[in-house]
Amino acid sequence: MNPGLIPRQDAALLMTNRLENQPTRRLACIGCGTEFNCSLSGPCWCSDEAFRLPMPADGSDCLCPDCLRKLAEQRAAAGCDVTGRWNVSAVLLDMDGTLLDTERVYLDSLVAALKMHGYTDDTTTLCQAMVGLPGPECEAMLHARYGESFPLAEISRAFVSNRDEILSAGLPLKSGAVELLDALQAAECPMAIVTSSSQRTTDAHLTLAGIRHRFETILTRDDVARGKPSPDLYLLAAARFGLKPEVCVAVEDSNHGVAAAHAAGAITIMVPDMVTPTEESRARCAAVVPDLGAVLEVLRTRGEFDRRSL
Repeated sequence: MNPGLIPRQDAALLMTNRLENQPTRRLACIGCGTEFNCSLSGPCWCSDEAFRLPMPADGSDCLCPDCLRKLAEQRAAAGCDVTGRWNVSAVLLDMDGTLLDTERVYLDSLVAALKMHGYTDDTTTLCQAMVGLPGPECEAMLHARYGESFPLAEISRAFVSNRDEILSAGLPLKSGAVELLDALQAAECPMAIVTSSSQRTTDAHLTLAGIRHRFETILTRDDVARGKPSPDLYLLAAARFGLKPEVCVAVEDSNHGVAAAHAAGAITIMVPDMVTPTEESRARCAAVVPDLGAVLEVLRTRGEFDRRSL
């Protein structure tokens, strides 16, 4: 069905304004070629199913009953209503690099810590590959790169010292974060933090950024055996709300985070931070946008929020 779809109530009004007593027409389905009857002036087969099937503004682009039902089923499985809008019951937000401008802080702190201990090779590329991963996996990558004798404890202490020094000046939010959170709260849309950070770090950083009080539901790497890119955190977040992941929007900044959200079945929006999205990530996302302000616009135009509005 083409983009000319309109809601049932609008289509019904449109039809009543057409000339009366138009003859029943014989159309060919644009999907499979099957012929079927269509009436613009009286009851038609699709009028009985308009609550769950798309209705065209012009009968010339009609699908047959079978193809139209298949389309409705596909959109329902994708978390969309029959007009292609998303059925959204909750928004799940990554923290680092998505809501909080922390990824650059982490990268600079770790690169400096490595250089302090004599590791002067291409550490920036290695650290960028860690974006979005839980701490234990990052540690495993360092051991794989530098061997089992790698002084992890010393590097970790230097990293924390560098990080805390930078964060002492404050922890900025990403552009559009306040506006997005305000709109979601005004719409009474449930939201949660879904992060690869620990609970301790998450509480500290959300508090430092001044938004800890906004979240009752927080899922961290401490809540699951497998962190991102495993889907476990997103599956657990949806379960906490008693929802299917298909009716949750996940907002992520990293390729690992996108992989996790997509594998869980969530409607995934990516706001790239430090890492360029791969083609695979783009294919997994419902949208890739430049900032959180654009996320809000996408939700306003494509999201159906159970009678609430953004």
